Amino acid sequence: MQWKNGDTTNGQVVAGGKGHGNGLHQLNEPSDVLIDKETDSLIICDRDNRRVVRWSRRSGTTQGEILIGNIYCFGLAMDKQRNIYVSDTEKHEVRRFQLGEKNGTLVAGGNGKGNGLNQLNYPRYLFVDRDHSVYVSDNNKHRVMKWVEGAKEGIVVAGGQGEGNALTQLSYPRGIFVDTLGTLYVADSHNHRVMRWTQGDKKQSTVIVGGNGSGAGANKFKNPFGLSFDRHGNLYVVDYNNHRVQRFSIE
Repeated sequence: MQWKNGDTTNGQVVAGGKGHGNGLHQLNEPSDVLIDKETDSLIICDRDNRRVVRWSRRSGTTQGEILIGNIYCFGLAMDKQRNIYVSDTEKHEVRRFQLGEKNGTLVAGGNGKGNGLNQLNYPRYLFVDRDHSVYVSDNNKHRVMKWVEGAKEGIVVAGGQGEGNALTQLSYPRGIFVDTLGTLYVADSHNHRVMRWTQGDKKQSTVIVGGNGSGAGANKFKNPFGLSFDRHGNLYVVDYNNHRVQRFSIE
């Protein structure tokens, strides 16, 4: 769906909308989406169809094209060179694909499911910084990992202290965002809060929104999933079980 800024009543379908199925005009449990400005298109993880598809944003588009097939994707990211990064929750790895490439290059995980520094356990969302470091929300290990380009193992940059709600812990982390100072923002889904982890301080984080238990109030979430910032510094949070997107201005 596309929602114009300020209009919270009229969304417009820009991909899918024809029921769930595996036709090129359909999607099945899409879990993440990118905008590729260069081609004015959407790149979508069409999760339960095990594929990454591209839909043009030009009017009159009725179907997508398959970019990557046979991948149980969840999260997507794109770098400045327009390489696509995809998390695979079946193989517990992240791969980088040049547009048109079929097999990609392993950039994180790929050593089976586990909690080693060279492993991932159900990787969800991704963020890629200017140095091509890949940040991964390692969902079932309650941590966020950073894999520097070419590294054989990752670094824990948030959580990794077991599941819990202390400021040192996460519970099923989902969406992540890293600003230009290296500050990491995490949607801490089962704790119903968004956390900020400053670079160099691995020990604990601060709650920036939520953290008031599960609920439908404006200061609460029910399982926050996706995270994004606009260029004015507003934070957008996909509040999954409340079926809404919330916007917050962060100091």
